[in-house]
Amino acid sequence: MNTLGITVVLGLLVGVWAQVNVIRPQCDSPEAEEAALVAQDYLNGLHTHGYKYALNRIEDIKIIARPDGNDTYFLEIDLLETDCHVLDPTPVANCTVRPKVLTAVEGDCDVVLKRVGGALTVIAFKCKTEESTEDICLGCPHLLPLNDTTALDFVHASLATFNNITDNVTYTVLQVGRMSSQIVSGGSIYLAEYVISEANCTDDACVALNDATAARGICTAKGLSAAHTVDCKMFFNLV
Repeated sequence: MNTLGITVVLGLLVGVWAQVNVIRPQCDSPEAEEAALVAQDYLNGLHTHGYKYALNRIEDIKIIARPDGNDTYFLEIDLLETDCHVLDPTPVANCTVRPKVLTAVEGDCDVVLKRVGGALTVIAFKCKTEESTEDICLGCPHLLPLNDTTALDFVHASLATFNNITDNVTYTVLQVGRMSSQIVSGGSIYLAEYVISEANCTDDACVALNDATAARGICTAKGLSAAHTVDCKMFFNLV
């Protein structure tokens, strides 16, 4: 009786495993690249702060193929930070990867995807990020925390400079993307990137317009609060 039970169980297991096929395609195969790009776009879509990430390389892929076509993909991918803010509508394929010397952030992600009805969907993921230190040099920019008060004063000083050269509109800081300091021959300077939005201002208080037609943009500033350069790239249809 026990022998019969074991035989039946083993027979069922063999039947199940016979329906599952483990495939290990090349990391540069069309299947791998399709899944990796779906994962890249999904992960970028989750972010409301910071910068978009671009696929650097596919480190590993395994596909559990089933007869019904509902395959499961297990991916390990490496992502690199770009200079496109998540609010920048520029497609990530057209974004420039941030040089490591500028303390770029790298991401290593394990992603699980499911193919149902021919479409791939992310069902689970785990990522860890870290600042690149490979090319850090003496005099290279050093990232600052986003609550650094002196650097934030610099951000607002540079925005005031930009507002002084714009006509009939005032902008406010919507989000600070990154701030860093750098040692140069004359001492320490600040570098900042931040998102601005058209604002409604009363006296000295400005509130960003919560309107789809409100002008917004990405600004980069360099220098000190008293002497700096600032450049803003405006967008009108941010994602």
